[in-house]
Amino acid sequence: MPSLSRVVITGVGLTSPNGNDLETFRKNLLAGVSGIRRFETRHMGQVLAGVCDFDELRYQKRKELRRGTRAGSIAIYCAQEAVKSSGLDWSKVDGRRVGVYVGTTEHGNVETENEIAQLAEFGNDTKYWSHHHNPRTVANNPAGEITLNMGIRGPHYCIGAACAAGNLGIIQAAQMLRLGEVDLAIAGGVSESIHTFGIFASFKAQGALAEHDDPSKASRPFDTARNGIVVSEGGCLYTLERLEDAAARGATIMAEIVGYAVTSDATDFVLPDTEGQKACMRLALERAKLQPTDIDLVSAHATATPMGDIQECRAIRSVFEGAPGVSVNNTKSFIGHTMGAAGALELAGNLPSFWDGQVHASINVDALDPECAIDGLVLNRPAKRDVKTILNNSFGMLGINSTVIAKRFE
Repeated sequence: MPSLSRVVITGVGLTSPNGNDLETFRKNLLAGVSGIRRFETRHMGQVLAGVCDFDELRYQKRKELRRGTRAGSIAIYCAQEAVKSSGLDWSKVDGRRVGVYVGTTEHGNVETENEIAQLAEFGNDTKYWSHHHNPRTVANNPAGEITLNMGIRGPHYCIGAACAAGNLGIIQAAQMLRLGEVDLAIAGGVSESIHTFGIFASFKAQGALAEHDDPSKASRPFDTARNGIVVSEGGCLYTLERLEDAAARGATIMAEIVGYAVTSDATDFVLPDTEGQKACMRLALERAKLQPTDIDLVSAHATATPMGDIQECRAIRSVFEGAPGVSVNNTKSFIGHTMGAAGALELAGNLPSFWDGQVHASINVDALDPECAIDGLVLNRPAKRDVKTILNNSFGMLGINSTVIAKRFE
């Protein structure tokens, strides 16, 4: 298989705190509709979170839901919706030639916390520990649940890449398609993070958990009053194919993946590094054979942490200096931080820019932090723009950086 095979997106399935399909998600992004609300969690009471309300029984039976995981349920929903979106006749797809690559931040914390809480009710007698615990908590669970549900016999695994994982699912799919290892990839990222109290408690201990009287205004990247992350669940999976295969079946092509990069900062456990982020964006541009002036839209990772936003804005300013036509936006202001799903879900929210000619805004910016000021930053209301290329940033703890560049198919 030629190493330079062109890879295209032919379908997308998603669930987010403000929409369970691309059409609704996009409509709410353009309308400024937030999906953040109050959510009750163990040991912490009410927190602010992005909660999904997709139809869990659309593709699973109740027994399967009880045996499986929340991450697996999200993954199955997104995978099935992606295949439906792609127009593939699933009955004619060779399941041995399908690969499933799902990015995750972490997996198993939810199930372990639940089991420990239940065990305490029975005097910590381990005979009450669920025999489903091990398959629920293994790292490949969400991807594996997709294969069980859909009868896929090709490779499957999860990619642990902190909050860069959604992008890495896409990157892995493109690489495997180019290697000829698979003919169809179902890839992206999922997150069940809100169902573990530990993630809220840890961000709280760091002083990085967002607080606001109005949940819809809690996630506010770039704003002077930003005070932390809103933890959210969600998922977004794509069907990706080689261009020649998609064209042969007459598929509708949503976008082409033309560049990507993954780098490491090697500097700090949690604080992002501007130099590492710049290097990642520049490497992705180099691989795509594009200049900064060729990019129309930058989807910023910005999590609404005070230093995190500043570091990324410095990186974007440096890379796109001399490229005044670039627009910059952020999706977390609507849905919070969907962790392992973030890269994939945020790219999906921007893909319709290719055909509707609009760039959705970053909302909740009442007073722009001067250190986050970037030429082209789209604030509070959408902007009209002919978008042909999107650079999608997604960064994570332990200094992992990822960038994916998508192009309008021509």
